[in-house]
Amino acid sequence: MKIGVFDSGLGGLVILKSLVKSLPEYDYIYLGDTQRVPYGNRSPETVYQFLEEAVDYLFKKDCALIIVACNTASAEALRKIQAVYLPKKYPNRRVLGVIIPTAEAAVEGKVKSVGVLATTGTVNSKAYVREIKKLNNNIKVIQSAAPLLVPLIENDALSFSEDIIKQYLKPFKSSQAIILGCTHYPLLKSKIKKFSGKRIISQDEIIPEKFKNYLVRHPEMGKRLSKNRRREFLVTDLTEHYKLLGRKWFGPALKFKKVAIT
Repeated sequence: MKIGVFDSGLGGLVILKSLVKSLPEYDYIYLGDTQRVPYGNRSPETVYQFLEEAVDYLFKKDCALIIVACNTASAEALRKIQAVYLPKKYPNRRVLGVIIPTAEAAVEGKVKSVGVLATTGTVNSKAYVREIKKLNNNIKVIQSAAPLLVPLIENDALSFSEDIIKQYLKPFKSSQAIILGCTHYPLLKSKIKKFSGKRIISQDEIIPEKFKNYLVRHPEMGKRLSKNRRREFLVTDLTEHYKLLGRKWFGPALKFKKVAIT
């Protein structure tokens, strides 16, 4: 069985690339919901519907485990997927998110204050605040919603992003570190570090190590995963622009296949 990686768009390719580099032996399926990206400004009910459709599709594609690389979906819909959907439909499979391991990494860094740069949906959910405070209630958490960054990244318009990034970073003057709370944002990591001067907590660095630890703690899942080094890249809408971005962010060998998940 395979490992599924899901994102609302193509930003999750950054996470997949780091997973493949760290754990190359496994078989992976990537699914990007490019027809409906971005999720950040949608209602929690809509995000849940979209995530359930994606998870259902990937399980039918023989995934034993799915990593939801989309922070908005992790924040707004993952709990219900884990608590309601899985026990009813797929009790022996797992869906993991990116927020809890990222919160753990922030707390492990022994910071007194941390900033969270994320989409509007993730910020409104207060998921990062909740998870960090669970681990250490003394850490000050400051959030900044950055609704323009995903469209800029998905449209390969990063040359226009500098003034916008600086504006979004203003609330973090007193923060010791900044969480990049969206899988697209590692593509802006160097600019964010340059403009903020802060320590950056980035999911492309965190998730592979946390996932390795998960497999050590759950050897029964590791035994179910096939190791043929196969990769499949699926999207719900395909354009020449997406092909270019995919090759740029993952590698020249990437080939997308367009699929319908509803």
